[in-house]
Amino acid sequence: MKLSFIGLGVMGYPMAGHLQRAGHDVTVFNRTASRAGDWVKEYGGQAAPTPADAIKDADIVFCCVGRDADLRQVTLEKDGAFAAMRPGTLFVDHTTASATIARELSEAAKQAGFDFVDAPVSGGQAGAVNGKLTIMCGGSEKAYAKAEPVMAAYARQMRLLGPSGAGQLTKMVNQICIAGVVQGLAEGFSLARASGLHIEAVVEVISKGAAQSWQMENRHKTMAAGHYDHGFAVEWMRKDLGICFEEARRAGVSLPMAALVDQFYAEVESLGGKRWDTSSLFARQEFIRSKATGRGQS
Repeated sequence: MKLSFIGLGVMGYPMAGHLQRAGHDVTVFNRTASRAGDWVKEYGGQAAPTPADAIKDADIVFCCVGRDADLRQVTLEKDGAFAAMRPGTLFVDHTTASATIARELSEAAKQAGFDFVDAPVSGGQAGAVNGKLTIMCGGSEKAYAKAEPVMAAYARQMRLLGPSGAGQLTKMVNQICIAGVVQGLAEGFSLARASGLHIEAVVEVISKGAAQSWQMENRHKTMAAGHYDHGFAVEWMRKDLGICFEEARRAGVSLPMAALVDQFYAEVESLGGKRWDTSSLFARQEFIRSKATGRGQS
């Protein structure tokens, strides 16, 4: 297939690479052109100077950028992709964005005669590199059926959850659940260390029971070592939680746990952890413990 991929961040770069390696002809666009050049050197394909140029003749266009504003820029503004999309083609958005913009872009696509699927992903940078992402989709069954076999190049699980916006809403649920799990791990590990227990030995036991989670399995070693450069950054998690809070207010839903964890992430940022991964809630716990005991972090 002739494909385009807009946005070559830590997620989009390897995702687009999987598509090229799967035998598709991929044209990429990235706002920092040098990164697009690096991608072409690594994977082949070609780069384009604008989103509109990148999507010419493409059967499916994929996108993975940062925020709602970035998404509007590459789709709707000057030289954006939507003005150049051909009738009958498909735009798949992997950005974690609001359900509001997903519905807005879906309607714009419908008016122009092409399809749109909101398809945020979970699995972090490692999932993107290893081709094992989970993809949560919103859109029509016809559009999803066209996207599904192509997305299989970098997914281990994907599902259509409902109409436009359903993918983004599901990603919000995902982020809320992650926030609670990671804070639970941070508190538990802090108590374990303060009590003289070896975190890895504790995890070896409790991970075989009801406490087991992906976060525990994949982050306990790096948390114990104080290494926080292995995943999704705190600043991006706070962006996602902000989207959750906006949607929750519209739905009349209370999110007290997520709001509290968001405050804790703000404290992590104040410790210099804006770009640390989300498991750095443990760093906050240990900082508080060191102040309380006067012994410093152990």
